[in-house]
Amino acid sequence: MQKGFIFDLDGTIYLDNYIIEGAAETLKTLRNRGDKIVFLTNKSIETISSYVEKLNRLGIQANHNEVINSNYLAGLYLKKNLQTGEKVMVVGEDPLINKMKEMGIELTNKSDDANYVLLGWDRNFNYDKINEAFQAWSIGAKMVATNPDRTCPVEDGQIPDCGAMIGALEGATGEVITRILGKPSKLAADYIVKEVLELPPAQCYIVGDRLETDIKMGKDYGINSVLVLTGITTIEMAEQSTILPDYIINSVNDVINL
Repeated sequence: MQKGFIFDLDGTIYLDNYIIEGAAETLKTLRNRGDKIVFLTNKSIETISSYVEKLNRLGIQANHNEVINSNYLAGLYLKKNLQTGEKVMVVGEDPLINKMKEMGIELTNKSDDANYVLLGWDRNFNYDKINEAFQAWSIGAKMVATNPDRTCPVEDGQIPDCGAMIGALEGATGEVITRILGKPSKLAADYIVKEVLELPPAQCYIVGDRLETDIKMGKDYGINSVLVLTGITTIEMAEQSTILPDYIINSVNDVINL
């Protein structure tokens, strides 16, 4: 029976610019036996082209149709939900801003002109950006975010991710931002399973290092969930969590034995 694999990237396939040992060979084995592969990342500070280039540079075959990021998923959501003439204020970096423009979404920097505020990871986040987003919210703009990740795994630890931007705005508004457009959203799950892999959820596996995004998406939508221990989550964290993966493996190399 053909299987579909949804692979997270940071902490699962590589850390920074270092591939997880054996990952390239494992993915090649899956392809050779006829399984489908897609890469799904919540990281909003890189373009899909940059991911494709990086994967190929690390020895992993990948093309643009196989890599999906939260920027693209955010664009899909906004294209579906924006009414004629509505505009979006983006708190994020150039890859997110440029993807919105590429997908035909009208942007604005003016708080009184924004119908939505889209939050992404922004390494230049500052008080002025918090204030502009807050002012937009105060007159009715809807708040959405690319991803809820508090941190991103890197070779020597972790660094703050989009969850820090979300926390700042939730602190100012007192309102929880519930519309997340990357993992673990239904939007992400439906798009990947139905339109990309085109397989029943029960034949799909999501492989990642985060309980609250990768594993939660699998559990919520009937996709087999596979936790790897090469990124954020330790075995101790997994044992104490209420989000229980279907499988726990040491690294991506063990997926061929599922």
